[in-house]
Amino acid sequence: MTIKTIIFIGLTCIILAGCGPSAPKTTGPDQNKLAGEWIRTDGGYMLRILSAAADGKLDAGYFNPGPIHVARAEWQIRDGRMIVLVELQDVNYPGSTYTLAYLPDKDCLIGNYYQAVEKVNFDVQFVRRK
Repeated sequence: MTIKTIIFIGLTCIILAGCGPSAPKTTGPDQNKLAGEWIRTDGGYMLRILSAAADGKLDAGYFNPGPIHVARAEWQIRDGRMIVLVELQDVNYPGSTYTLAYLPDKDCLIGNYYQAVEKVNFDVQFVRRK
């Protein structure tokens, strides 16, 4: 047996046994950054996220300017990005949805709004209310 083979077998055993140096732990995006009041840049629409739970649930409200019922709100990680999904169920909003990516470097939400009544998609952006 060559020295290279012995080293390879030894390293393989260490890795398989979990005794080797541990890999650095990577943390994903911080979902708590989603909390806040977000104003759509093309109008008076507001998305208010009170909290973002670790299981993907969002406690969220939507206003135009009065409250619109939020049927479902959640966040998830796609390709390393936090994505916010909001479904509205109310008069004039039967199944309208937002699919928004959080951009941490710009502290904004950007993505798509599907207006179910007209069956039209819009590119939208929300900025954090200061």
